[in-house]
Amino acid sequence: MKKKVSSNMLSITAALVIAATTAFHYSVLRIEDRATGEARRRSVKSSASDSEVERQKLESYGGISTSTALLAIAVGIKQKQDVDVIVRRFVSDNYSVMLFHYDGNVEGWNDLEWSKENYVIHVVAENQTKWWFAKRFLHPDVVSIYDHIFLWDEDLGVENFDPRRYLQIVISEKLQISQPALDPESPEIHHRITVRKSKKKVHRRVYDFRGSLNICSTPIGPPCSGWVEGMAPVFSRRAWRCVWHLIQNDLIHGWGLDTKFGYCAQGDPSKTVGIVDSEFVFHKGIPSLGGGSSSPINRRRHRRKNTKINSKSIDLRTHVRRQSTLELSKFKQRWEHAVSQDTEWNDPFLGKD
Repeated sequence: MKKKVSSNMLSITAALVIAATTAFHYSVLRIEDRATGEARRRSVKSSASDSEVERQKLESYGGISTSTALLAIAVGIKQKQDVDVIVRRFVSDNYSVMLFHYDGNVEGWNDLEWSKENYVIHVVAENQTKWWFAKRFLHPDVVSIYDHIFLWDEDLGVENFDPRRYLQIVISEKLQISQPALDPESPEIHHRITVRKSKKKVHRRVYDFRGSLNICSTPIGPPCSGWVEGMAPVFSRRAWRCVWHLIQNDLIHGWGLDTKFGYCAQGDPSKTVGIVDSEFVFHKGIPSLGGGSSSPINRRRHRRKNTKINSKSIDLRTHVRRQSTLELSKFKQRWEHAVSQDTEWNDPFLGKD
């Protein structure tokens, strides 16, 4: 008799494990109709998830409300002060926050209020980039509850940025992909289209003069129109679904990726991609895993004097930049191959002025 009970218990346990696993994809309940006593099959399917942390305390930051946006940043403890300022801006508006710790240090953040109160999700993987994290932890189905995804670098000053006002502008301007403009005094500005225009609310194109040469005399495509930079992009839900599939699983540094954002613009990129000038950030240009993909146009004005240089840091950044350059070449090859294989391909940037 005991053996029979034991066997039954094992069967029940196995059934529960299988049922729990299957429920991740699709759940079915048998519900008894109270009037007839007949068991009916009804589906209970949850196709969306989020990055909300269930919290017991509601008094901080004005309580809990449904979040419509997610901020995700790859962070290291050395930039703790800057990240703290950014996160506080977002949690104060009840937006969700996810921190990707590339240095493995999570405990060092526990003294901050929003970390102690579990207002953010911490994900840890040492020496990984934000694109590596995004590919693995920001699947479109998981974050589909959010209207907008902020995928930012950690070295941004937000003294002149309000996320709620920013999203109000993005929605009113019908921008699918956007970024806050960069303060003209930022130490690192790689492309002139990202520089703030003080008299505008939003701009979508730029005329880039280099001496007497205007390299954007016919601004068709990046970096003259339909383009934002990879340091601080903001994506709509639909745009993010496209961009996530564009991220290459093995090309973790993401070089060249921002030049293709416009192909995920859900329409004419010259209209649905733009820079928000009225809400702008200060790009500090602090390298974490190698720095940017091109020479900044502002670096000479902000060259630091009497700064000690760590040789190990230089070696790491040199390695990362070499790897990034190799990945960029691979990405371009894959893009060109994909275009050549698609007989129905129509480039949305062609024929626009």
